[in-house]
Amino acid sequence: MKKILAVLLSFAFMGVAAAQRSSGTIVTSVIQSTYLHNTGGENIDRRISVYLPPGYAQAKQHYPVIYYLHGFLGTDSITPNMKNILDMGIAKNKIRPYILVIADHFTLYSGSFYSNSALTGNWSDFEAKELVAYMDKNFKTIANRNARGIGGHSMGGYGALKIAMLYPDVFGSVYALSPGLLAFVKEFGPNSDSYKQLAAIKTKDELDKAYYPKVIAACARAWSPNANKPPFYIDLPFNYVGDSLVVDSVVYQKWRSNMPLYMIDSYSSNLKKLKAIKLDWGRNDASRFPVQCGMFSQELENHGIEHYAEEYIGTHTNKIWTTDGRVLNDLLPFFNDYLQFEEH
Repeated sequence: MKKILAVLLSFAFMGVAAAQRSSGTIVTSVIQSTYLHNTGGENIDRRISVYLPPGYAQAKQHYPVIYYLHGFLGTDSITPNMKNILDMGIAKNKIRPYILVIADHFTLYSGSFYSNSALTGNWSDFEAKELVAYMDKNFKTIANRNARGIGGHSMGGYGALKIAMLYPDVFGSVYALSPGLLAFVKEFGPNSDSYKQLAAIKTKDELDKAYYPKVIAACARAWSPNANKPPFYIDLPFNYVGDSLVVDSVVYQKWRSNMPLYMIDSYSSNLKKLKAIKLDWGRNDASRFPVQCGMFSQELENHGIEHYAEEYIGTHTNKIWTTDGRVLNDLLPFFNDYLQFEEH
């Protein structure tokens, strides 16, 4: 009986040791950005959170990096649940050991939209240049484009597609989970009530209580800022004079030049340099997501750009960071297939 008990205790100890070995590490730091100097009041000190795989500290090998972009209202935080999913990806052989990093793009208006702005700073450059250089200098990365993937959810999916278009020399593959603001559709189109709601808001406190108007204001601070137009310092593509909609064609073009659907024409050659492109969306998400994602996929196809596009049964958030969700079962395996894991 004692022998049996000893054997069982031995197996239990081995199980605990294995669990400990299979657990990655989260480290956080702050980058004092040179690209984010701005006149819009945004903090240039940006937190980043980095997931390091099990055994990283002792390993001599270098790893590919997934640059993950959070959504509107989000930050760099890697929650215990997210860490569990990242660990599980390796434990279940969904992906070989990797590094993942999230930078904080939360702003005074709740999101940078990963865009270079004359008002709020150059957030695209911060992500693609400054953060990448920081990671390559301070972590055991494989420092080339084929070992860098970029992905994200919602606003982060928008950012992933946009940055992949702009910097194909930095990133080799991209996965966008339910990307937003790809085009002027639904809540962000001219026939919505969103711009009318924003026109009625006069203070930042009022704006913070709204959702779609705040998203529009954040987009405008990124894409069409106006330093001479308080209180929000923005120009809008659609304005109201009484009940009449007035289109500002100059601002409208500025917004189109920042929306990935309309950017494909100008950046198709860059997109064709990428090793792999994928986007997905939930069938039961807000109706703009299936519409704009389908449009984006069709436009890629029209330009002869190879990619994967998939609709699944889910909402905007219920199958992202879950054991049956897209990060574990789709995004990580995608990057396992397309990232470079060996140093050459």
